Amino acid sequence: MSALVFVEHDNTEVKDATLAAVTAAQAYGDVTLLVAGSDCASVADAAAKIDGVSKVLVADDAAYAHPLAEELAAVVLSVADGYEAIIAPATTTGKNFMPRVAASLDVAQISDIIEVVSTDTFKRPIYAGNAIATVQTSDAVKVITVRATGFDKAASEGGAATIETIGAAGAVGISSYVGAELSTSDRPELTSAKIIISGGRGMGSGENFALIEKVADKLGAAVGASRAAVDAGFVPNDYQVGQTGKIVAPELYIAVGISGAIQHLAGMKDSKIIVAINKDEDAPIFQVADFGLVADLFDAVPALEAAL
Repeated sequence: MSALVFVEHDNTEVKDATLAAVTAAQAYGDVTLLVAGSDCASVADAAAKIDGVSKVLVADDAAYAHPLAEELAAVVLSVADGYEAIIAPATTTGKNFMPRVAASLDVAQISDIIEVVSTDTFKRPIYAGNAIATVQTSDAVKVITVRATGFDKAASEGGAATIETIGAAGAVGISSYVGAELSTSDRPELTSAKIIISGGRGMGSGENFALIEKVADKLGAAVGASRAAVDAGFVPNDYQVGQTGKIVAPELYIAVGISGAIQHLAGMKDSKIIVAINKDEDAPIFQVADFGLVADLFDAVPALEAAL
């Protein structure tokens, strides 16, 4: 048995979510990675060093400079024969192109898995993580997306996989990259940060996020937000933690002025330690918090920053 794992990257380095996908794929024995990018030799070299990988396929072409769903689906399908499972991280990129792969193969996609029970049976969260469904498939090819927080990350060193260059699938050409508006920060990326401090509607305005940014800078933490804060325009959309945002599981998660709606809890409740600061003692966030402080955040956060 063998599995093909799509490598998520930025043409420079492998994203951590890929390491979790590799761990899930090891249930199938032989693991092959697919790197599709442009000028991505450094990514292929890093992928070959991942522990537990036997081969790395590299499609280096201008068509893959940006993760367009049509192009990525085409290159995956061009090498899909012979694999029992095709696996990708359940990130925005994976969620974008993997349904095309499943539809083209005429199989059902199994999304957002958190455990491989056997090679045809998987566990995945439903109802915002309040229940876990066990899903079994009889499809010959399993098309799977993996929730990165559900698996330990494979070691990024220790492997010695062979690297094989493959031809591009041929540009599909039905979509084109126009541009991207990304917020830049020196802080860690949300999905890989060990410490995250997030603000909610209680922050009151985008300017008040400066309070938690000062704490984040002292802790070396990433800054997140609830959907309510994003919808209110306090911070950009890529700060959002939750069911419709980013799923995170840091060592420490500090929730400031966040009530704890189910949507938000679904994205962070797997954090090892949760600290909540909220002036409403009945806020649902306190039900999942390891440490809770009932206080006005405009008093508590500056005091925390001063104490660090």
